[in-house]
Amino acid sequence: MTEVADNSAGVRDLGGCPVFHTDYRVERPALETHRLLNADREAARFAWNDSTEEGFWVLNRFDDVREALQRDADFSNDQVSSLHRSPPGILLPENLNQPQHAEMRRILNPFFAPKLVRRIADRAQERAVALVEQIAPRKSEDMATGFGMTYPTELFLALLGLPVEDGPTFQPWVEGQFTGFFDKSPQAQQTAAQTRRELDAYFAAAIADRRANPGDPTTDLVTRLVTAEYQGAPIPDEMILTICMTIMAAGLDTTRSALGYTFLHMATHPQDRQRLLDEPELWPNAIEEIIRLYGLIIQDGREAAHDMDFHGLPIRKGDLVWLGLAAANQDPRVFDDPHVFDPDRPNLQQHLGFGAGYHRCLGMHLARAELVVALTEWHERIPHYRIAEGAQLRERGSQLRLQHVPLVWD
Repeated sequence: MTEVADNSAGVRDLGGCPVFHTDYRVERPALETHRLLNADREAARFAWNDSTEEGFWVLNRFDDVREALQRDADFSNDQVSSLHRSPPGILLPENLNQPQHAEMRRILNPFFAPKLVRRIADRAQERAVALVEQIAPRKSEDMATGFGMTYPTELFLALLGLPVEDGPTFQPWVEGQFTGFFDKSPQAQQTAAQTRRELDAYFAAAIADRRANPGDPTTDLVTRLVTAEYQGAPIPDEMILTICMTIMAAGLDTTRSALGYTFLHMATHPQDRQRLLDEPELWPNAIEEIIRLYGLIIQDGREAAHDMDFHGLPIRKGDLVWLGLAAANQDPRVFDDPHVFDPDRPNLQQHLGFGAGYHRCLGMHLARAELVVALTEWHERIPHYRIAEGAQLRERGSQLRLQHVPLVWD
């Protein structure tokens, strides 16, 4: 019988599970995190990880992860990370459970459905072309801090109905918030607190303006939120602020991160890049495969809603549970040659990169469209590039992002 120390009850039975010690919150060399995750998945079907003060259950195999994601009555969204606890309702709609989650998604879904994506496609292409044409003569670009951040920020502002001209002002605020999410040092937290005040003031001004001068609720998300009803009443300003901050955090960082890993792959696998240059219609499939192969959100966290036996795991009410999206997406039980980039993979759409169940990613259609446009337009203008000589590539922990992706071309 495997036992582990328990803060409240001395020791607890782990049902024979091993204990993992790897801390996935720390920065590592690029691609090291996935190697560790894959090793964990193959070492044991289930485990307990003691790298945090509280500890958490680990599920890393595809079928187990998908099952838990779909059992929302057992695995609550009161917590959405296994790596730390957050105050209630800090992310919306992520922290909502049914039926409140379904009601909020009905308000938000029209802005992230394929119909809206088609509506902003022209703007996305226009901005991608303009930005790449500015960059091309420089013969170098850090994808993590340049194009990879500027492009999704402008589209985020357009989605909310805010001026895209605010992008240069907005970007330092976004960086400050992302730093605060993942770096808990006093300096980072001070920066995050200051930028949060500035972002709150920016969004509060936009909300006040839309209440006084509403726009078109079918094309302006802030107007949609200030004119919609939730739980039989207008949505409070504080909740709208949280929704705007959540969409920003969920959308901008993941798009930038996906671009970073895509360019790293294409720069280091010229045969894959050449195929996409020859067959650019394959970019949608290539993006699905990149999302599967280079999982950014390595885990969805959940909180056990009650005591349960999950395939032998003695889970207690309140336990944190790691649902390993990235490890599941490279599970050889589901994906043949899981470490190989294969845009012709027959079960390409089966990956869990966007989650599963009720909480499947709200912005997945928008993310796909943004990435297709960005990568198509870039490769039409800058088809050949490489990683700058001597670059030391590292990735952030908790939610993966390459800290720098320095590209150069002739």
